[in-house]
Amino acid sequence: MRFASDKPVMALLPGDFATRPAASSLCEHIIRTLRLAGPVIVARCGLLIMVTVDTIMTGRAGANELAYLAIAFAPHITMLVIGIGVLSGTVILVSQADGAGRRGSCGRILWIALADAFVLGLLWAAVLFQGEDILVLLGQEADLSRGGSEVMAMFAWGMPAIYLFTAASMFLEGVGRVIPGMVVMLVANVINAALNWIFIYGGMGLEPDGASGAVLATSLTRWFMFAAIFGYICLMADKAELGIFRRVEGIWALQKRFLRLGVPMALSYAFETTAFLSITIMAGHMGKAPVAAYQAAMNVNAFCFMVAIGMSTATSVRVGNAIGRRDRKGMAMAGWVGTGLIGAAMVPLAIIVALFPETLACIYTTDATLIAIIIPALFVAVFLIPGDGLQGVLLGALRGAADVWPTTCLGFLAFWVIMVPMAWLLGRELGGGVPGLLWAEVIGIMTAAVLFAWRFRVISQRKIAVFS
Repeated sequence: MRFASDKPVMALLPGDFATRPAASSLCEHIIRTLRLAGPVIVARCGLLIMVTVDTIMTGRAGANELAYLAIAFAPHITMLVIGIGVLSGTVILVSQADGAGRRGSCGRILWIALADAFVLGLLWAAVLFQGEDILVLLGQEADLSRGGSEVMAMFAWGMPAIYLFTAASMFLEGVGRVIPGMVVMLVANVINAALNWIFIYGGMGLEPDGASGAVLATSLTRWFMFAAIFGYICLMADKAELGIFRRVEGIWALQKRFLRLGVPMALSYAFETTAFLSITIMAGHMGKAPVAAYQAAMNVNAFCFMVAIGMSTATSVRVGNAIGRRDRKGMAMAGWVGTGLIGAAMVPLAIIVALFPETLACIYTTDATLIAIIIPALFVAVFLIPGDGLQGVLLGALRGAADVWPTTCLGFLAFWVIMVPMAWLLGRELGGGVPGLLWAEVIGIMTAAVLFAWRFRVISQRKIAVFS
């Protein structure tokens, strides 16, 4: 697959290129990236801790409840990340506007993002309410479909809230304001755990509700998260400078820019997440124990990946700022520094998983049969963790540069042309079970990392141009 290498890197907002000063050394690049990444990593880890606590507390309620959560989580997360893909243009537009000295336009971007987030949340909620039909269509057994559909309905109530929170958080990340999201997430985890105890196990005299109770707690917590982060935005000292309450003009022109970014990014997220969804479905066809074991192994990988998400966000913002300044050298340095830092972070995490697989497995279940399936899956995850981190940060660098369509095509190649067929071959046809599915993911992820590295090298050698 070939893409022209002579086209300029595009900055999406015209105007003066003045404010955000460039880093003067490699050390300064590293420090600035870590300052942005640190709070985002904590916030993203907090988001996954919420999922992990839900998984662990649900698992203690029984293997069936854990299976219901696992099978419902897959379509829910697919819908979630597609919507996040649409909203991801918020970070790009805000960071490039901030880097270009056009802070007053950031508020317009926020309101467009919030409007899009609310509409998307309502649409996906309507789909989730049809959960049983979706799961039956995907070939799941009747009991799993019924239990999973109840969980999906609980997810639906919180969909508008998580999209609104995401849009607001992306706005703050785009202007380099990353601490509030971290604080909100830490508080949200405490609230979610307390609500889990009430709804899962029947605390305070309520009837126990297992997996459905866990997700009801999550949905309520998501509304708190949005209320808190939006309240912070409304109280910011520089809200006038950022144009938060300024009249929104040029709505359709800005919406067009959103779509030019959001559509390909949504497709990119969709290709990746539906690929992993298809593998989850393959695990579901193997039975309740294999799909529960697969969910546990992927949860461990996802926890490690939160470090990559934080570094990816920081890298994307710094690349966007550099493009806003028309600083090609700074853009390249921001991307490669982020890639190097994530490599240094993910290898130790993989080693920890390799040293303590049984301990990690016992966190999720006390079922000896299930533990025996989880442990070999975790050994494969050791190889998945570093590659996933590299591809995630490189993808963030490419998105910060608004290189959306080529990146989407490369992601499709890695995940659907290579990873999914390999999962069918290794997991099903050759009888590899859950470890076979995960080895296919290793192959697909490493392919994506190589392709994204090549692509970033190409665009980092181009001149930077502006279009409106």
